[in-house]
Amino acid sequence: TVMATPRADDWSWFPALALGVSFLKCLLINAYHSTDFEVHRNWLAITHSFPVSKWYHENTSEWTLDYPPLFAWFEYGLSHVAQHFDKEMLVVQNLVYTSPTTVLFQRLSVIVTDMVFIYAVRECCRSVREEKGFKDLLGHPFFILAALLLWNFGLLIVDHIHFQYNGFLFGILLLSVARHLQGRHLEGALLFAVLLNLKHIYLYIAPAYGIFLLRSYCLTEDNTDGSVRWSSFSPVRLVALGSIVISVCALSFGPFIAMGQLPQVLSRLFPFKRGLCHAYWAPNVWALYNMVDKALSVLGVRLKLLDVAKLPKASMTGGLVQEFQHSILPSVSPSITLICTLLSIMPAVLSIWRRPRGARGFLRCLVVCALGSFMFGWHVHEKAILMAILPFSILAVESREDAGIFLMLTTTGHYSLFPLLFTAAELPIKVLLMLLFTLYSFTSLKKLFRGSLLNPLETTYLLGLVAVEILCEVVYPLLPWQHTLPFVPLLVTSVYCSLGVSYSFIRLYVSLLRQDGTDKHKQL
Repeated sequence: TVMATPRADDWSWFPALALGVSFLKCLLINAYHSTDFEVHRNWLAITHSFPVSKWYHENTSEWTLDYPPLFAWFEYGLSHVAQHFDKEMLVVQNLVYTSPTTVLFQRLSVIVTDMVFIYAVRECCRSVREEKGFKDLLGHPFFILAALLLWNFGLLIVDHIHFQYNGFLFGILLLSVARHLQGRHLEGALLFAVLLNLKHIYLYIAPAYGIFLLRSYCLTEDNTDGSVRWSSFSPVRLVALGSIVISVCALSFGPFIAMGQLPQVLSRLFPFKRGLCHAYWAPNVWALYNMVDKALSVLGVRLKLLDVAKLPKASMTGGLVQEFQHSILPSVSPSITLICTLLSIMPAVLSIWRRPRGARGFLRCLVVCALGSFMFGWHVHEKAILMAILPFSILAVESREDAGIFLMLTTTGHYSLFPLLFTAAELPIKVLLMLLFTLYSFTSLKKLFRGSLLNPLETTYLLGLVAVEILCEVVYPLLPWQHTLPFVPLLVTSVYCSLGVSYSFIRLYVSLLRQDGTDKHKQL
């Protein structure tokens, strides 16, 4: 007897896919973990041992609490479960405490809270546009989307090896997006308000939410030419939206405002004393800017146009310290990065105001905002690329052009996360997981859209990542410069990946503006 393949509308395959990845996460419990593991252990200890009034003042450890209040309450809730595993992890003075039960508890807390992510993925898959003629479950857009999200390589290594709680946060984001796709806009707004009060990095995509809800929810109708019909403005809807956002913020920040601690909390949330780039340069515009500055300074010294003694020390040694000083090009301040970020997202935000294309137009704008802030933001972490990759997965299974951009962005963005795992034991794990995810995304999307999605130049660039990996992991450690110039592999990875991410950003923008152009053309 031949086993019947599950029908596309039968969801029995979904728990199997989710359980499979959950088992993989359990296998990674004893893998390497970064200092973020100690950060979260310390936050468990702070919220458990101190009254609320001391949470944002406590500084025994250098890893002070710097997430919004709802996340602090999340840690407080976890700490009550943690005490049944090992009470010592909840002692603030026990710095860098990593008993086996502490590791087990913290790893399991990430795996269990990922249930939010799993539910959100299911809702996103239900929101994918249906097309007739998909008999094969494995080739169905919603199956491919489920695999691309649940088995996302970046999320696996950042949360379950490196260690962080991005899974449930991205779960709330994707659930919010799914609610907008389903037309349940107030639920979507509520979820995003909660998300902002859990982790404020999502402020970067707030413009997409704000403009979309004002334009497509508070203004209920358009004119025949698609322009704004101001007479359709609904004050009731605006009040409903406003009350949701204000209620969530009041719940989160209210106690701290009552205690007169708002300035202290905000100083922790926005520490502009940090440098332009993170210790490892995220692959963005500033990595290219730093590289040009470094190249010019080296050239200047060689041509005897510059005096080595007068150059900032950091720029000529490692160059990967937090306070990177530019030698030739003008130094960049937080206000300049803010202006560049706003300018980079402005056309996308204006396009959903002038020509709203429903929830999918909003989703595209959200991806552009996430990527624009990654490209031009201040002190950007390389992990922030996931804020663009995960929501973009939904568009990638619905459009051939988006699928091509997605493959470029995902492969480059995921490879740029490799330096997060620098231990020898994790090398085969990250290479194997990356290869599996990349091969699956290429083959499944190629089959879905029946043909190649990349041109020869793009394919050559992506194959160059293999050469970069061999150079950084195999060749460079054998060279004599390994000791005098240890930062070169990071520099090469960052700069090479910057090119791919920048290219994806430009292509995404071109596709967005081209859609804008065709809309105008239709109306003429």
